[in-house]
Amino acid sequence: MSKANKKLFIKTWGCQMNVYDSRRMADVLRPLGYEEVDGPEDADMIIMNTCHIREKATDKVFSEIGRLREHKKAKEQKGGRMLMAVAGCVAQAEGDFILERAPEIDMVFGPQTYHELPEMVLKASGMIGRPRIVNTDFPPESKFDLLPEENASQGVCAFLSVQEGCDKFCTFCVVPYTRGSEFSRSIKEIMEEAKILIEAGAKEITLLGQNVNAYHGEGLNGGQADLADVIYEISKFPEIERIRYSTSHPRDMDDHLIEAHGEIEKLMPFLHLPVQSGSDKILKSMNRKHGRDLFFEIIEKLRASRKDIVFSSDFIVGFPGETQQDHEDTLDLVRRTNFASAYSFKYSPRPGTPAANMQGLIREDIKSERLQELQALINEQQYAYNQTCLGQILPVLLDRKGHKTGQLMGRSPYNHSVHVTAPDRLLNQIVDIRITHAAPNSLSGEVVLVEDMPEAAE
Repeated sequence: MSKANKKLFIKTWGCQMNVYDSRRMADVLRPLGYEEVDGPEDADMIIMNTCHIREKATDKVFSEIGRLREHKKAKEQKGGRMLMAVAGCVAQAEGDFILERAPEIDMVFGPQTYHELPEMVLKASGMIGRPRIVNTDFPPESKFDLLPEENASQGVCAFLSVQEGCDKFCTFCVVPYTRGSEFSRSIKEIMEEAKILIEAGAKEITLLGQNVNAYHGEGLNGGQADLADVIYEISKFPEIERIRYSTSHPRDMDDHLIEAHGEIEKLMPFLHLPVQSGSDKILKSMNRKHGRDLFFEIIEKLRASRKDIVFSSDFIVGFPGETQQDHEDTLDLVRRTNFASAYSFKYSPRPGTPAANMQGLIREDIKSERLQELQALINEQQYAYNQTCLGQILPVLLDRKGHKTGQLMGRSPYNHSVHVTAPDRLLNQIVDIRITHAAPNSLSGEVVLVEDMPEAAE
């Protein structure tokens, strides 16, 4: 296959881990002459990097295949060829079914096989036979050991994968089946990748993992390290001004990590900590391996460690067997915790998970009613928290241009989306912004000049 420039379009669904994986796939394919483009028109290869978490994930993939096949037909009518591939968690779970139902798909491969992508592409591009590829194995070696050195710039806000997979086996979740068991990279590997990100301009690093605070990789001096150790090491880079991590599990929120929130100023005072339900009965049915009291205890410890920390979470409404009292328990947990933001969804079964076979299914109208009530409470809390920011001066990392002329956007330490009218020279800088308007989902303000800053108390 020629190494002349070829166009690669990757469409990504789902979590930041998928975004990270898409970037690494582009890295892997670059030596074969593939350069990433923004659209599917006239592409030489299309990869759909899928997520299996949300409702009707497989149907959405087939719908997207239907749209993209027209680009493949157009390419072939001009005498060219387009490879079409499905990657990620839907590919892992539904590989053979995808090939059976979608004849235009040339390759299906799971999240643990991206390092084998060049070989798969060369096979699928062969002039004889052109075999269709299905690769959903869980190889014994780590894909991180075999992926090439990262060379694509992520800009000022970068993501760094430190952990993959999950051993919790929540009854509603497909991750253990699609991503495999927990694996953690060594701190040495993580530091090497962090240096590459810094050289490309990173000032903020978000550490990623399906269950990131279950990290248990090899430390710099041997032995087992935890996520707090990783954060401490990352914080030593003077170029890195902000550190975040996602997504965490309450069971793995240990005291060392809680202490890190109070001791490491670069660790942002915002934590996404999914709890899923406020009912002990439902948490047990979900196999979450913790109760509501442990969640409250963690929140209390974190607030004692870092006074200004705020929280986000995930909730599943209408899990099998959920009663009105269980729902009230969830509302009570939300009221007692007071979230800065949260995500909530109606339960939908995932094929192959234990919950998919549970009795006591909740009617859709009841799920909808409960979801509406929960989201109203969450939205009320989020808006109230945003209102407390009015008049405050927040340091905002302006990492992208806004939709309006002269507008820049960025994130506050508390993960607010902040809009400001500012010159382009402030892009990729941490700038003090006085908040002048608080909307339900974002903040806006004005740049604070040095002479406008209040004098420090003597």
